[in-house]
Amino acid sequence: MEKIPMTKAGFAALETELKHLKSVERPAIIQAIAEARELGDLSENAEYHSAREKQSFIEGRIKELEGVISLADVINPASLSGSIKFGATVTLVDEDTDEEKGWQIVGEYEANIEKGLLNIKSPIARALIGKEEGDSVEVRTPGGVRSYEVLKIEYI
Repeated sequence: MEKIPMTKAGFAALETELKHLKSVERPAIIQAIAEARELGDLSENAEYHSAREKQSFIEGRIKELEGVISLADVINPASLSGSIKFGATVTLVDEDTDEEKGWQIVGEYEANIEKGLLNIKSPIARALIGKEEGDSVEVRTPGGVRSYEVLKIEYI
């Protein structure tokens, strides 16, 4: 199987979620199923069916997280430098609006655009890979072509 690149912070977040699911969510749902069973007829027991559905989701998520963690290739961005690559924190300026934006390029399982964590497989990240400070980048987005200038590259 192919390794999955991720930062130390992303790896830690996945481990924390997995631990929470195993130590808190799983026991709670087992208890909820047991309590719902005590209510009698399971065929018309909405609480039981809801708890079983939630249990299925939790077990699926646990398996997914265990798979991702087993394939994780944890990369420390602080040990990198140079042109834009995985882990880089990049400050760009939109050449049309002069609006500055900053993102860190991370793996797909830790990406969160609201938190400034950009999926390495996104069009913007793919266009940025290999660029240097001062370079201009054209990105094809669903909203059309955008032009950015790379202001700063940091490896934190």
